Amino acid sequence: MESFALPNAKFSHVRCGDCPIREKAVCAYCDQSELQTLDSIKSYRDYAAGRELLAAGEESQVVGSIVRGMVKLTKTLSDGRTQMVGLLFPGDFVGHAMRARAEYDAVAATDVTLCQFHRKPFEQLLRSTPRLEERMLQMTLDELDAAREWLLLLGRKTAREKLASFLLMLARRESSAGVRRDIAVELPLTRAEIAEYLGMTIETVSRQMTKLRADGVITFESTRALKLPDLDMLTEEAGE
Repeated sequence: MESFALPNAKFSHVRCGDCPIREKAVCAYCDQSELQTLDSIKSYRDYAAGRELLAAGEESQVVGSIVRGMVKLTKTLSDGRTQMVGLLFPGDFVGHAMRARAEYDAVAATDVTLCQFHRKPFEQLLRSTPRLEERMLQMTLDELDAAREWLLLLGRKTAREKLASFLLMLARRESSAGVRRDIAVELPLTRAEIAEYLGMTIETVSRQMTKLRADGVITFESTRALKLPDLDMLTEEAGE
């Protein structure tokens, strides 16, 4: 597995208590002494966009929380076809504790910073720290719920609703609590990747983007930068 490091002065000495993802990461329930223990076994690593963090079928030596950037999970079939099966955002956990081999390729969709732990010491800490174990269970259940919601999207929603749901997911990740208007969203994926993720063609994605813009649901600041004038309108378009 090939990975390329990037300069990362910003996060190289951040204590767990001062981490920007502290409230939503695996350490969210930990007390001060538990944070100090985590701090002693963690390190930060940067991955350039397009580089692998984990490779399917290989034993993963590390697990960790995304501090910045986005990671896509992909599965390669026996005939070489690939399918994107998930997206991970800041606060999400990469890899599986208590499981040595990775089931999916984890690839940096953007430049990524990972707060990483060697898997075996982290597993030992997980067994002896009920709050850490509880948070890991909650995150696993949240991931299961999200997977079921995505099955609903792929199986029942229209192309317009699928794209609106995708944009809504990005907006909820990037906006502050309570903000409902003029939300800036940076698209982390190309239109081809969005099409793959949503099970559509590139042409359909482009066509639906154009329609959402014509109806005032989104505006384009640049090729990748969008603004959402009204989150409630987007929510309605997503069929939620």
